[in-house]
Amino acid sequence: MPVTIRALHGWDVAPEEAIRLQRALAPQVIADQPLPLESIRLVAGVDVSVKDDLSRAAVVVLRFPALQVIETVTAERPTTFPYVPGLLSFREGAVILDALSRLTSTPDAFLFDGQGTIHPRRIGIACHIGLFLDAPAIGCAKSLLVGHHAALPAGKGAWVPLLDRGEVIGAALRTRANVKPVYVSVGHRATLDDARALVLACTTRYRLPEPTRAAHKAAALGRA
Repeated sequence: MPVTIRALHGWDVAPEEAIRLQRALAPQVIADQPLPLESIRLVAGVDVSVKDDLSRAAVVVLRFPALQVIETVTAERPTTFPYVPGLLSFREGAVILDALSRLTSTPDAFLFDGQGTIHPRRIGIACHIGLFLDAPAIGCAKSLLVGHHAALPAGKGAWVPLLDRGEVIGAALRTRANVKPVYVSVGHRATLDDARALVLACTTRYRLPEPTRAAHKAAALGRA
């Protein structure tokens, strides 16, 4: 059955209104709900590519733990919201929801190529879209938006907390030995421990987990 998408707000807003919405929505994020790996059968990767004022979102669903792709959907929209750090979800959210509405399967968890609670207002794209879905969502970002962490051991699976203003907002996680980490955080309906475990369980020989790697490829614009 298709995923259920809540109608939380519209997307045609100015940056000032977007910040107000983030502050109103952030307290609704659930960051202490266990997400046992044994309960997961399908996991989806979500990513967006933007080029020449066009955005393409891709959602790729994989069987878990086999990581076999069973469904890929995409959607495109003109890119109308400006690039503003911390407001990425307002630039990409509508086209992601378009793609999600085309799914025929129902993922048990969603992995976003982006931030969850690693965000100045604790509501990155994984949190924001996670609230629209009211489903387990996890952010797995390639770069750091906010926060700091201690030195990270070199081995695969090593991690250290990511801190901002004295609060643990995520984790720097080594998914491959001697390769720079990814930044994992809760989006919605998960714990940080379970988020880290799922990212590692979805990672094979590459730095990025397979669901978001597949979504990144499917979202790519400009290919022949």
